[in-house]
Amino acid sequence: MKNNKLLTIMLIILVSITLIGVVAVVVVTQLNKGTAAEVQNIDDIVESSVDIEEITTNIAGDNYIKIALKIQTTSKDSAEELKKRDFQVKSILIEQLSEMSKKDLDGTKGKEMLANTLKTKINELMQQGEVQQVYFTSYIIQ
Repeated sequence: MKNNKLLTIMLIILVSITLIGVVAVVVVTQLNKGTAAEVQNIDDIVESSVDIEEITTNIAGDNYIKIALKIQTTSKDSAEELKKRDFQVKSILIEQLSEMSKKDLDGTKGKEMLANTLKTKINELMQQGEVQQVYFTSYIIQ
């Protein structure tokens, strides 16, 4: 009789642990499914992107930069808004570049820093959607 109760308790604990494990696996797979489904195809990216034509401006010191950008937004509507804000984006770009030296802009870290700064400043302007990524399509420092 005593062994029968012990066996029953062990079975209940084993079933409970298994049930908790199954629930945890289901929850984790459901959470990961949402991020995998958000991968955009290239047509959607191009449709929600805006080209910023090449700008030549001075940077800190005696150097200058020629730069062109493609800015990816969250939607076609936000891309339309960004096209209208083209002059504001150029102003932000010129302001940020005027504070940076050639050394600040050299290498991958310099480009990443500039891209992140631009993304943050432009997102402060946006009312529909936001900037997801800033791509450099032309980048020459002299």
